[in-house]
Amino acid sequence: MTTTTVTVGLGSCGIAAGAGKTYEKIKAMKETEKLDFILKKTSCIGMCYREPLVEIRDDTGTYLYGDVNEGRAIEVIEKHINQKDPIRDYIVYTDLFDAPENNFIESQVKIVLRNCGYMDPESIEEYEEREGYKAIAKIAVGKIARTEVIQTVLDSGIRGRGGGGFPTGLKWKFANANKSEEKYVICNADEGDPGAFMDRSVLEGDPHSVLEGMIIAAYAIEANQGVIYCRAEYPLAIKRLNIALKQAREKGYLGKNIAGIEGFDFDIYIKEGAGAFVCGEETALIASVEGERGMPRKRPPFPAASGLWKKPTNINNVETFANIPWIILNGAAAFAAYGTEKSKGTKVFALAGKVNHSGLVEVPMGMTIRDVIFKLGGGIKKDKKFKAVQMGGPSGGCIPEYLSDTIVDYDSVNATGAIMGSGGMVVMDETTCMVDVAKFFLDFTRKESCGKCTFCRMGTMRMLEILERITDGKGAEGDLEKLEELAYQIKDNSLCGLGQTAPNPVLTTIKYFRDEYEAHIFHKKCPAKVCRPLLTYTVDAEKCTGCMVCLKNCPVKAITGERKQVHFINQDICTKCGACFTKCKFDSIVLS
Repeated sequence: MTTTTVTVGLGSCGIAAGAGKTYEKIKAMKETEKLDFILKKTSCIGMCYREPLVEIRDDTGTYLYGDVNEGRAIEVIEKHINQKDPIRDYIVYTDLFDAPENNFIESQVKIVLRNCGYMDPESIEEYEEREGYKAIAKIAVGKIARTEVIQTVLDSGIRGRGGGGFPTGLKWKFANANKSEEKYVICNADEGDPGAFMDRSVLEGDPHSVLEGMIIAAYAIEANQGVIYCRAEYPLAIKRLNIALKQAREKGYLGKNIAGIEGFDFDIYIKEGAGAFVCGEETALIASVEGERGMPRKRPPFPAASGLWKKPTNINNVETFANIPWIILNGAAAFAAYGTEKSKGTKVFALAGKVNHSGLVEVPMGMTIRDVIFKLGGGIKKDKKFKAVQMGGPSGGCIPEYLSDTIVDYDSVNATGAIMGSGGMVVMDETTCMVDVAKFFLDFTRKESCGKCTFCRMGTMRMLEILERITDGKGAEGDLEKLEELAYQIKDNSLCGLGQTAPNPVLTTIKYFRDEYEAHIFHKKCPAKVCRPLLTYTVDAEKCTGCMVCLKNCPVKAITGERKQVHFINQDICTKCGACFTKCKFDSIVLS
């Protein structure tokens, strides 16, 4: 009987990189050549920068191959499977020797991502083999009281991973205290920032852990109905959730008398959302589930007292629920052993931007931002200078390089002016214009505002207009003061978290990169050379060969000159399109 298993990563990132074709090629080779190995599917393991990924487990060990396109797949199967000769140059991780990405895997502590990439997400049996549904079984067999479950969650110190960081156990305690024949548990899987990539990956890679977390929450607060609010743009996540729900019902983990607990009846359905960022706010989400427009409501009453259909409701996000089975199974102390005094456990981050290793990482609270970027992220692309990191999604803040030794925990990150959010971490280098970054994120939150609050609806628009003037070279003295005044008015007078945090990118970039704003306003220059209206293209006479390539590619004929003679750019005509700079082969076009 074969002991060799070949597993292909088929998360959304892998499929986008061509993993589907890789899987089909390996499948065809197996069938045609009657090869003796088990072929399996899994999801993303976080190493998105190396997709497509193929893992081979045999009697000698585990080998993870990266960048496996169809051609490389043929080579890997031929050499590793047929000739028993692993291709060392293609291996990115192994437990047998030092491979390029060993540090990426071994520097992480995986609780939320414990199963992602290690099992078939469409197999409940494989989830059970990895201690799946043992947490709810532990509650049933031990006849653990609801209050004891809540106390365990409280003692673990886990805080909501959706952004606000409110103690999860306290939320459950409030919902448990409000008595009603109808109660609801909602999983928010629709957050619209980079952390939503994490939510999607967990749902695609380990849907049963989220279901089990919701089941435990339902038991704790005596809920009888669950809702997973998931954006419709995540078709693979929804597909795998539906498969998981069907399997869980068939095995008695959903339905009547769950896990043999008399009277514990609970089921879950999926509500597909439209991807509105404002629905990350729980009362707006509830309105959307009820069929209304996703707009926040005044609190109190809080959802724990009056939520979905005005019944007691508990809302947590995907990452929070995925932690719960592990906490119940391993105990509060085991979870609290990771992290800092006020931020326990681990945190999943979606690394993006100017970083070498983009993807998902899970680290213990207390690791520095610098270590996340350089140890796990592999540093900055093309060896550029690290400038800043934007944390907390579109309404997060920008943390400069000199504060990158800040540790990852709620209070420390908040102290910088950024927020933890649901785990977005966008890395920026010296070529990034911080004014342009602030404009980009503010434009997003302005568009996503539901419009209910005047300060959010109109204030973000006015702030954006000022930023656009500044990046167009029309900034004026007093603009920074106007931006700050508007920002604090919006923060103080908006009803929900979207408006209260929308100005963060602007406030933090003004705080830490004020000199860039002043260069734009007073000197009409963009230090990062990003804002086109502030750029000037000239010809370096010593380097120009008169090849006429720039002249021929200028769309407005702003460049003049004879062949083999130094060319000239007429600044009155130049539209600053950059075509000459891009096309020049002799670096003779100077950008200033």
